[in-house]
Amino acid sequence: MAPSFFQSLLAVASLSSTVLAAPAYPVIQARSTPGSKHVIANLFQWNWDSVGKECAWLGKNGYGFVQVSPASEHIQGSQWWTDYQVVSYKIQSKRGNADQFRNMVNACKSAGVGVIVAHYDYPGIYDKNDFHYCGTPGNDIQVWDDRNQVQNCELVNLADLKTESSKVRNTLIKHTNNLIDLGVAGFRVDASKHVATNDIKYLQAKVKKQGLYYTHEVVYEGGGGVTSSEYMAYGDVQDTAFNGGNIAQLKGLKDFGWLPTDKANVFVANHDRERSGYLSYKSPSKRYALAHVFSLAYPYGTPTVFSGYSFSNNDDGAPNGNYGTCNDNGSGANGWQCQHRWTAIAGMVSFYNKVGSNPLKNWKQGDNNQIAFGRGSVGYVIINNSNAKWKTTFTTGLPDGKYCDVFSGKKSGSSCTAKVVTVKGGKLTNYGVGQHNAVAIHIGAKL
Repeated sequence: MAPSFFQSLLAVASLSSTVLAAPAYPVIQARSTPGSKHVIANLFQWNWDSVGKECAWLGKNGYGFVQVSPASEHIQGSQWWTDYQVVSYKIQSKRGNADQFRNMVNACKSAGVGVIVAHYDYPGIYDKNDFHYCGTPGNDIQVWDDRNQVQNCELVNLADLKTESSKVRNTLIKHTNNLIDLGVAGFRVDASKHVATNDIKYLQAKVKKQGLYYTHEVVYEGGGGVTSSEYMAYGDVQDTAFNGGNIAQLKGLKDFGWLPTDKANVFVANHDRERSGYLSYKSPSKRYALAHVFSLAYPYGTPTVFSGYSFSNNDDGAPNGNYGTCNDNGSGANGWQCQHRWTAIAGMVSFYNKVGSNPLKNWKQGDNNQIAFGRGSVGYVIINNSNAKWKTTFTTGLPDGKYCDVFSGKKSGSSCTAKVVTVKGGKLTNYGVGQHNAVAIHIGAKL
């Protein structure tokens, strides 16, 4: 079987919103990111000043939200994972202070971009009675299909808060309300699988503002007798569900038994998986970019685009003092990758926004790693992940005319910075797409 560029394409995450109200509580989240622009840019490890500046570009290029790293004070160290070992609820970290955070949120709001903050709670302001002690060796999880251990034991020796206690709940609510006062639009809840849904329901219902966007990380591989579907009432869900195979298998993925499309927050990569042998900026043959073509073209879930930095060691922290920088041509600068600006990915964000809710149409398959499909009469993509050129006739359903291929370039006035594609009779006749390449056209890129 040909290697797949979709290893980790679809994860069900906790930051998308849900329209369901929990029983006996008011509405606690919005289903799907609100507004007309739904795509989330995850600017991993960018500091508050650089995110605030980048939001101007994000807003102009179709992103509706930006996900930022945890805001709380954490242990010292340059490694990226120090962010997730919180020592207090002060908004003070290697990315900046509370004033800088507030300025970032305001700058992003002015650009039409909402801020979603990664949320992780393990501060050193509690006493021993505020944690779970499950009685296993080291109080660590030993059996992953044991619900009690998954939700009441320690995860790799990180203390587990007793989220059913009033003191812990009130402390968490106070901290969350502080972030709400600073203007955030939602939260990515890290490791939600390890918190009982009754506790999540209570916490989200008691914060001062309802209708926020929540996305919950529920890792599939761990088993645990805890399922992704349990968290659907409390936001979108990220659950790494697709880990191999060929791209033709993705036809009809809505029938795979995964989360419903309106409850899934999907991504190609995140900071954990790019360090675990899955897709990353290091992947060969354009697979990283090709996976984003599918993720942003296929009508499933709310997409998040991960944007990180170059690393040689899995512990490496962010470069350039955590100040994110990109070149005007879409490439990264000063050690940053800037995947959210890559021509192919930014082009597919424009495709996603243009096709909206138009239905899947005109599916075509070559070999097991060659697929093409349209979205109504608005957009059409061809994805060739095989080692051979794919040449055939494609029925696009689009109006006749010349289009700028947004995978390779961008429309600029009445011209295109790269490949121009001509539709005649609604088709691309005897048209060829090279190996490990793609074509994406939509009516917004019609010349």
